[in-house]
Amino acid sequence: MIIKPKVRSFLCVTAHPKGCAKEVENQISYVKSKGIAMGPKRVLVIGSSTGYGLSTRIVSAFGCGAETLGVMFEREATNGKTASPGWYNTAAFENAAIKEGLKAKTINGDAFSNEIKAQVIEEIKAGMEQVDLVIYSLASPRRKDPLSGNVHKATLKPVGEDFKSITLDTDRKKIQEVHISPATDEDILNTQKVMGGEDWSLWMNQLKDAGVLAEGVRTIAYSYIGPDVTWPIYRNGTIGKAKEHLESTSSEINTLLKDLNGDSFIAVNKAVVTQASSAIPVVPLYVSLLFKIMKADGSHEGCIEQMDRLFRSVLNAKGGVPLDEEGRIRVDDWEMRSDIQNAVAELWPKVSSENLFEISDFVGYQEEFMHLFGFQIEGVDYDEDVNEVVSIPSI
Repeated sequence: MIIKPKVRSFLCVTAHPKGCAKEVENQISYVKSKGIAMGPKRVLVIGSSTGYGLSTRIVSAFGCGAETLGVMFEREATNGKTASPGWYNTAAFENAAIKEGLKAKTINGDAFSNEIKAQVIEEIKAGMEQVDLVIYSLASPRRKDPLSGNVHKATLKPVGEDFKSITLDTDRKKIQEVHISPATDEDILNTQKVMGGEDWSLWMNQLKDAGVLAEGVRTIAYSYIGPDVTWPIYRNGTIGKAKEHLESTSSEINTLLKDLNGDSFIAVNKAVVTQASSAIPVVPLYVSLLFKIMKADGSHEGCIEQMDRLFRSVLNAKGGVPLDEEGRIRVDDWEMRSDIQNAVAELWPKVSSENLFEISDFVGYQEEFMHLFGFQIEGVDYDEDVNEVVSIPSI
């Protein structure tokens, strides 16, 4: 079939297999161009098929030569409908790994469930024995509690007071105002249940109880803080409350791993275009302005550049992993430089529908959004008739 993008609001409901494969190939080429780095050799990535999780898996395998086990929840192609981009990404990753002689296995299912946790543990025992790095990179709007069976849904709301700001309607390419009422206590709890540290803790406890964590194991969960303009809806909102819970969980996991001489970290990453971030009010506008400034400055990074720097420079730093005053790894350090943030703050009150394309990099934002689904990738013929059915070798 000939596959074209079909965009609905902040989602594209189609994905291109060759475009996704080319994007994975580009990330692999970037990592390989940097040479082999010291790093983990048996890596579990929970949330491995898109964004930072996918890039982490690529750096682990092609930068460190690691055996990787990925956990994802993706849709394969059926009845003339394309697969989800994460499915195509994973197929491309595994095929590339096989060519390099790297071991790679992927488990597809609900990572929040006890069944998938048990399946992962059995796979580690059978194929890897133990893992020395566990990455927690899940992004989901909902979670079914494996103990109670209750389904919790995350919300994007401020806490304590109404939120009013300008935002970017990415469909209509217009600046408009957004007004969101404050969250209830139930909203906060539900968001924490989905995006907080409860599931990460369950994973680490079950992995340890099963004896599949190696001596000196590290685990890292990815987070985001962001600038002042997004704090009311993000860091001080329901998501921020969940992130605070995630960070406090890291301390608990450090205690859990003490007898293994292990470590637990929160890595605060830079703002990038993801399916999840595209749904958050204010964020697409902020990212468009940020991209403009950081590209001009020469400090812009996407997921693969961030994760490559994390593995090569931060996790291997002489004297130990550098942490901020809250004990977090800051890979958003370039984004949060005062000169970068001051430049964003200067542009913020000036942006309008009329000058959007002039003072921001909304074009770059749109391109990155399409890249998530395998579209607008250089070197791909989008008029070619392609087979939407693609298999993943290990599934």
